[in-house]
Amino acid sequence: MAAISQFSCFSCVNRSLLHRFHARSYPSLRSKGLVVMSSDDRTTGLSSKEIKAELSYRENAIKSKNGSSLKSYSDLEETVTKKLETEPTQEPVLGQQKRAAKIHDFCFGIPYGGIVLFGGFVGFVFSRNPANLGTGIFFGGPLLALSTLSLKIWRKGKSSLPYILGQAVLAGYLMWRSIQTYSLTNKLLPSGFHAAISAAMLCFYSYVVLSGGNPPPKKRLSVTA
Repeated sequence: MAAISQFSCFSCVNRSLLHRFHARSYPSLRSKGLVVMSSDDRTTGLSSKEIKAELSYRENAIKSKNGSSLKSYSDLEETVTKKLETEPTQEPVLGQQKRAAKIHDFCFGIPYGGIVLFGGFVGFVFSRNPANLGTGIFFGGPLLALSTLSLKIWRKGKSSLPYILGQAVLAGYLMWRSIQTYSLTNKLLPSGFHAAISAAMLCFYSYVVLSGGNPPPKKRLSVTA
């Protein structure tokens, strides 16, 4: 009996020593113990294998989440880059030049009115015909005045279209009257000359009107451009 009691005491001491040895050898397992809440709000302890499995699962989940976020960010960046490359670059439009004729109406209108006015006076002096004087005064004077006014309005940057139309009407009427006079007298001067020059000026005025009027001044054109 004494031997049996000694053996049991020895085994108890041995167990206590082994328990202390394991506690000292593996302190990290106790520090890494995880406690989770079950569905009925009770805490349950996890074993070392379950702890390792839980840790690896969480680590993989974090890695996969970071990888997917990085992938989505790279895909988004690539899409934006392709969109910027494919979109056409639009240059700013500073201003659109207005459609206009290549030459001003007064460039030919002022000489045309001066010729008609001066020719009327010269014809009256040599022929003593008051019809020549009336042609110079009633046609040459208004044509010269409208051309001069068109020049002044153009310098101010305004539209001179009404003055161009007025000159075209006078040129057309003078052409029609000169043709009638030439058909009766068969004289080149002054009726034939007036008919030819008035027809040419009527075509010129029509071109200026259909082209959009006189071109703008150079200062205004440079500011618009």
